[in-house]
Amino acid sequence: MANLISIVFGIIALVIVIPSTIPFLGWGNWIALPFAVAGVGLGALSRTNGGRNFCLIVLAIAIVRLMLGGGFF
Repeated sequence: MANLISIVFGIIALVIVIPSTIPFLGWGNWIALPFAVAGVGLGALSRTNGGRNFCLIVLAIAIVRLMLGGGFF
């Protein structure tokens, strides 16, 4: 059950991260980061690693985009 909830958190974060790759919408990554971190935490409690790995990928995309944009853009 924790894996399923982790995947849901990852999908929510991904839906926020995708439009945030557009210039001047990078602030959306700051909104997506808590969802991705919560998904990683819930995925760590699960027996399977699918949800955790998915959230880690979304988290990495958001962090790289924030670094490229200087943290805001």
